[in-house]
Amino acid sequence: MARKLKTYQTSLGFFDLAIAAPSMKAALEAWGADSNLFHQGAAKESDDPDVIAATMAKPGVVLRRPVGTNRPFSEHAELPTDLGGGGPKKAARKSKSLKPKKPPSRPVDKAAERKAALAYEREQRRRELERAKEEAAKQKERERRQQAVDKVQAVLDKAEQEHGKRAAAIQAEMEALKKRSQTEQPRWDKEKERLEAALRRARG
Repeated sequence: MARKLKTYQTSLGFFDLAIAAPSMKAALEAWGADSNLFHQGAAKESDDPDVIAATMAKPGVVLRRPVGTNRPFSEHAELPTDLGGGGPKKAARKSKSLKPKKPPSRPVDKAAERKAALAYEREQRRRELERAKEEAAKQKERERRQQAVDKVQAVLDKAEQEHGKRAAAIQAEMEALKKRSQTEQPRWDKEKERLEAALRRARG
């Protein structure tokens, strides 16, 4: 069964944010908040009928408006034009004045609530599918990179093996030459001695 949605509101950076979600936790996740803004007093359940209507029309979607303004919430809001000292103070006074107010009584439209809750679930499924697609694409890219790394590593390993074989062959040749050099000197000494004796005999 679809969970009943509530409208939550906060201010982050240059924007006021609002969303229709089943819980504060779901709202924080959608906002990408890394701390509990509700416990810090930086977020609240909205009682503004216009804000509630806007979020219920697009449940699960984070809506924005320039911070400190009364403009309608939308998916794509422009940056605030007045970033002077007066704007934030007014916004702070306004948020404080809204806190003690009780939510205005409005007729409960059960069918609209169910429709918004179902739309929220559809939006959540859409986001999950998008995340799954993104993760699949990232995994595919990681596998492609790993295949490329493995291919280059295989070429490097083969080249190292070939180098090892050549170095071993050169070392064997060097050792054979050294051995031949070591046996050549005694052979030459004997041959030289024999030839010098023959020369002496020839001279008489």
